Amino acid sequence: MTVAIRVIPCLDVHDGRVVKGVNFRDLRDAGDPVELAAGYGEEGADELTFLDISASAEGRATMDEVVTRTAETVFIPLTVGGGVRSVDDVDRLLRCGADKVGINTGAITRPQAIDEIAARFGNQVVVLSLDARREPGRPSGFGVTTHGGRVSAGLDALEWVREATDRGAGEILLNSMDADGTTSGFDLELIEAVRRAVDVPVIASGGAGAVRHFVDAARAGADAVLAASVFHYGTLRIADVKEALAAAGFPVRLTPPPA
Repeated sequence: MTVAIRVIPCLDVHDGRVVKGVNFRDLRDAGDPVELAAGYGEEGADELTFLDISASAEGRATMDEVVTRTAETVFIPLTVGGGVRSVDDVDRLLRCGADKVGINTGAITRPQAIDEIAARFGNQVVVLSLDARREPGRPSGFGVTTHGGRVSAGLDALEWVREATDRGAGEILLNSMDADGTTSGFDLELIEAVRRAVDVPVIASGGAGAVRHFVDAARAGADAVLAASVFHYGTLRIADVKEALAAAGFPVRLTPPPA
């Protein structure tokens, strides 16, 4: 049975509001996370990703209350990330209603956290959130960044993604910092490189601006396609993306008509 390509809206949250900018800068308000989540559930989103984009930079935990309200509102898988560093952080978020937990800076700072989380909760819970940027000096040409793309981690993206999956990461949320928020298309070279490097599901993120971009990402090897601004501001609908994927021959989960 062929696995359907998942379409995932991403809610980047700062101070309790969904925001979106370009390369995580010049942030604009996009609405209440719970209201947006409910709407996406009704529109046929396959999953939701909730990222507290300032949690690591500010050294605080993800906002549990917003996560809880979001989880109570939608009935599709919810991935939550931001400020995750330990088994205790993951346990707290799962208790708040998350199905999977994304880890980025915390894993780079202490890679064995991936091993510990996977051993406690299973690989399917651990999503490596990878903010990659083109760095010509790296073996693969791509480096890893942290703190919303503001700090270079000094790591090669492909070497890191291999290590993380070896340690137990069950999925990769692959965000191109060069393309993020630009609406000029996903970084297909990056997607193809990571797809060749690992055998776990890869979620393409960063740069979506038209339905053809989602199709291009699927052709490059993405198992799921994620976007924020084009959904938040009504440029595209989830149904538009699924129709384009289906027309290109990719399996999708069709949204049932309203009762």
